[in-house]
Amino acid sequence: MTNFTPRLLTLALIAGLSTTAFAQTPAPHEPWKAIPIPTLHEFKPVQPIKVELPNGVQLFLEEDHELPFVSGFIRIRGGSRDEPADKVGLISLYGEAWRTSGTATANGDAMDDQLAAKAATVETGGGQASTSLSWSSFAKDFDSVFGVAMDLLQHPAFQQQKLELAKQSLASGILRRNDDASGIAQREAVEIAYGKTNPYGRSEELATVSAVTLEDLRAWHEKTFTGSNLIVGVIGDFDAKAMEAKLRAAFAPLPRGTQLKSAKVEFTEPPAGVYFANKADVDQSNVYMVGLGTQEDNPDYYALSVMNEVFSGGFGSRVVQNVRTKLGLAYDVGGNFGAAYDHPGLFAVGLGTKSSSTVAATKATLDEVRRLRTDPPTEDELRSAKSDLLNSFVFHYDTPEKVLSEQVTLAVYGYPADFLERYRAGIERVTSADVARVAQKYVQPEKLAIVVVGNSSEIQPPLDGLGKVTTLDISIPGAPSEQ
Repeated sequence: MTNFTPRLLTLALIAGLSTTAFAQTPAPHEPWKAIPIPTLHEFKPVQPIKVELPNGVQLFLEEDHELPFVSGFIRIRGGSRDEPADKVGLISLYGEAWRTSGTATANGDAMDDQLAAKAATVETGGGQASTSLSWSSFAKDFDSVFGVAMDLLQHPAFQQQKLELAKQSLASGILRRNDDASGIAQREAVEIAYGKTNPYGRSEELATVSAVTLEDLRAWHEKTFTGSNLIVGVIGDFDAKAMEAKLRAAFAPLPRGTQLKSAKVEFTEPPAGVYFANKADVDQSNVYMVGLGTQEDNPDYYALSVMNEVFSGGFGSRVVQNVRTKLGLAYDVGGNFGAAYDHPGLFAVGLGTKSSSTVAATKATLDEVRRLRTDPPTEDELRSAKSDLLNSFVFHYDTPEKVLSEQVTLAVYGYPADFLERYRAGIERVTSADVARVAQKYVQPEKLAIVVVGNSSEIQPPLDGLGKVTTLDISIPGAPSEQ
């Protein structure tokens, strides 16, 4: 017979309780799953006040009295996709020289000093679909700083010297564009996916930059500076009615003009195959697999978003878990069936890997792309993907500035103002069957173009194990020859 001490007796009683009373309610294997998760609040961001003037200028106003600042911006329809093919780089040069040149009353350098004294800024820039002018200042200095911005908008004094400086800066970037292997892979992948002459796939070259003249900048400004092309957003410490009156007084006199319409662009799937650019000074490979994506107004956008999350939505995603974690074939790997506002985005899958594992890593990643078509998301994958999307979505629009910027962007592309508010319901409706359906419809691994940038002498087995290889010429036309 065992001699029980008081301590042993206590332990025996505890053990007995463990096999009786506690046996009916065992501790969950994953106790964190028992934590109740409250239902997400309805997504209803505070919308800015929207006013459209008779001449077509759209105003968006958002009061924010947290700090004594006011900032604003003007989006002007028309961007790099609309520049002539023989002058690619025009919009970039325009956005730079516009501000640095200044106006007839204050050149760019004098403007710098004037604004610095008020801790204020006025900046210009060029983008793919629009150009922009922005400003920020203390609320008390709004009138004077806004006056500088309006002077720059209405009376730009493009200077040859500033254009030449902008050209030198852009040309310097072109000459350095082959320094980074990842940059080469991305650039070539985009060009192959869209096409070299497509406005979304072409690149600035030394010759196209050199061809831009001062008259081109002036002509562009005259062409786009009309009321129907301007969308204005202002946020900060002000009274909305008083601000509206100021903006009306400033913008109402502008001529309506004609709203710029971008030329229709045709899109075709890229030619499938393997494309290789040799970079002898690296010991790893950068790989991109690309095809055309979709637009955000596609009804399948929500199901494709969930598919993206299952495929590559973080460390728990399929491609990361299998290609990187389990097989150890990639330093980094990810992908996305991309969507743009008014043209197809890109379906792009990229990875970085050792030279010796280039073929194996690419094949393993392609296997995961194929598995999207054959293996619908499990219940856990679907739940996790939707939860991650919905919980992260709000942080994209968690400040008045973000909401204002997005509302202006929606206006630029002609989307409905409540487009953001539809997102939650759209994601919540997605089922595993929906993901399987869009994977079958849109994911076509055999049609992807595979772009590899790496060291040919170190890639073993050779790339022809992936298919017929086309060598890419990444030389820079017009660049000084190396000695």
